[in-house]
Amino acid sequence: MPSTPEQYFKDLWSTIKSITIGLRITLKYMFSKSVTIDYPFEKLAFAPRFRGIHEFEADKCIACDQCAKSCPVDCIYIDKSAPRKIDKKTGKAAGGELLRYAIDYQKCMFCALCTEPCPTDCIHMGKNHDLSSYSRHEMIVEFAEIDKKGLRTPIPLWVERNAGTIEWVAKEKERLEKGELATTAADIPST
Repeated sequence: MPSTPEQYFKDLWSTIKSITIGLRITLKYMFSKSVTIDYPFEKLAFAPRFRGIHEFEADKCIACDQCAKSCPVDCIYIDKSAPRKIDKKTGKAAGGELLRYAIDYQKCMFCALCTEPCPTDCIHMGKNHDLSSYSRHEMIVEFAEIDKKGLRTPIPLWVERNAGTIEWVAKEKERLEKGELATTAADIPST
């Protein structure tokens, strides 16, 4: 059935109205302030309970396997030479040697369930959000090995590369190298 002139102009008006609404929305957002940030030159603002790459205090770990047992995806690997316990005078673990404490970040869900059962509070959720690497093998972090370097968490590639040019990255690298813990607000509080 051929369209009437009246229907033609209704369709034309509807089309123009629809395009006008779309252009108004486009122009509104075109001239509004951007909500993105210029990362890594500007620091990301994380929520207080953000859960990032773990921070591990090997000198407090008694290798009780409670964190590994509570992990729902089985990504924590622990080896020790003999039983360990906390020396009450020093507050540090004594006894056998912690041979391996590793977390496979290809599997980790960042659920923080590993921090809750730890009797010595040696594992915490950190604020480091990026563990970029060139191979899958590098996604398995050997915390016992990085503890020998005086670190509590790995230093990411982007921190290594940008510490000389970006002020906040240099401060973050300094904190990581000193072995200072980030806030533990993301840990599940023990009640």
